Amino acid sequence: MRRPDKKSGLLRLPRALRNLAIAILAVLLLPYLVTPLYTVVNPVSTVMLWRRLSGARVERHYVPMVRIAPSLPLAVIIAEDGRFCSHHGVDFVEIREAIAEADDIDEMRGGSTITQQVAKNLFLWPGRSLVRKTLEFPLALWIDLVLRKRRVLEIYLNIAEWGPNGEFGVEAGAQHAFGKSARDLTRYQSALMAAVLPNPVERDARQPGPGLRRLAGLYETRTARAPTAAACVRQSH
Repeated sequence: MRRPDKKSGLLRLPRALRNLAIAILAVLLLPYLVTPLYTVVNPVSTVMLWRRLSGARVERHYVPMVRIAPSLPLAVIIAEDGRFCSHHGVDFVEIREAIAEADDIDEMRGGSTITQQVAKNLFLWPGRSLVRKTLEFPLALWIDLVLRKRRVLEIYLNIAEWGPNGEFGVEAGAQHAFGKSARDLTRYQSALMAAVLPNPVERDARQPGPGLRRLAGLYETRTARAPTAAACVRQSH
């Protein structure tokens, strides 16, 4: 009577593995199913969700692109992803350059587009790893395919972290730094906010140091020289 039990136990093992594989596949496919909803639904990032679950402060007021000073999207594109309007979610030119300059994946810097950062912020986790990058690339391509460039940038501006104390999105960031709405930012203030993006905890537009001010001045100059860098996110598109 023990043999049937042993046989049935062996039969149950493949079924358990199949169920596990189905569960993993469902988790991997979920972002692809959810992304089309973001054409009309205003999302939150995984970092925002984690902070809320842990009781940490989260300040975010979602604002559409029409309520953001035009100088800010341009400054962010110049600072974060100069070919945003021409690539399809992943900038392979930047990736090749970043790989060429790095000894291994852990030392690789740059090459991450705004669309990749949206994929990471919405569906993945912070930090650098080969696993995350492997998941991030196809997600970025899918996001670029499903959402318009203007919508991708609008989402990014509203989920990125802009301050040292849980300020997410440009409205909260502008209020923290300058006590004004994102629609009223000057060109220099927009450049200053763009300069904060890589590290909003240590870089504070409210109290910018000399290095941050120099970087903002550089971005301001570049935006004046490349006003068409944000052509794909203008109202007519």
